[in-house]
Amino acid sequence: MSSPATPRLVGNAARNGRPKSARPRAGSPPSDGRADNVSRVYNTLRTLIVSGELTPGARVAERAVVNRLGMSRTPVRSALHRLQQEGFVASTGNGRDQRLIVTPLTQTDGRELFVIVGHLEGLAAREAASLPNEQRRPLVRKLREINRELAIAARTRGAHARAFELDLEFHKSYVEEIVGPRLLALHRAIKPQSERYTRLYVNALLDELPTSVKEHDVIIRGIASGNPAAAQAAVETNWRNASQRLSAVIAEHGERGLWHLR
Repeated sequence: MSSPATPRLVGNAARNGRPKSARPRAGSPPSDGRADNVSRVYNTLRTLIVSGELTPGARVAERAVVNRLGMSRTPVRSALHRLQQEGFVASTGNGRDQRLIVTPLTQTDGRELFVIVGHLEGLAAREAASLPNEQRRPLVRKLREINRELAIAARTRGAHARAFELDLEFHKSYVEEIVGPRLLALHRAIKPQSERYTRLYVNALLDELPTSVKEHDVIIRGIASGNPAAAQAAVETNWRNASQRLSAVIAEHGERGLWHLR
């Protein structure tokens, strides 16, 4: 596979307009500290990676990040290290040739991520199904409404962006404000990595949306009936099937960014 021209961070996206949060403003108050700077760099880069503005395999050069975001090397290095630990950034090459790139999208990585997310959200659905009736009922109403809108979007030409956001909202609804802080932290670290795949291959996955809507109905029934085991199994099945659907799409359309590791 031939290699396309690859942006060096922060790539074409940053050259065409840096995120406003990364622009230093005249007269702005001094930084709240190193930890705050690390978080700002981390969040800015992660957003660019998840949105696809920094493409799989794109070079992530420390000096370029420093220049583009107006930060010192220390917080940039810490943020890049965190992104590498979480799997958003990968190291390739050896010695002086070693460099950081946006992690490529592959079948193997996609399957692993979807299985992990499925287990985490399965545990969340189990917790949701264990809630008292007065807390479960509004959640179930919300899930049904979102899924109805998703079913409409699935039948509407040009609504893929809307469908993507509705699917995210559906799963987020039975995770946020329900699970404990540890599970929530794990979910927030892993879920955006799976979003990279869904965003990039969303057009090819649109035909599978009606199937996903039906699987969501099973999740809703498990939560509505107060059956933790059924709710957990339904979520894990949804993600396992989604993994298979993604693998088929990647097999047809190809992996992204892998050539940079060769």
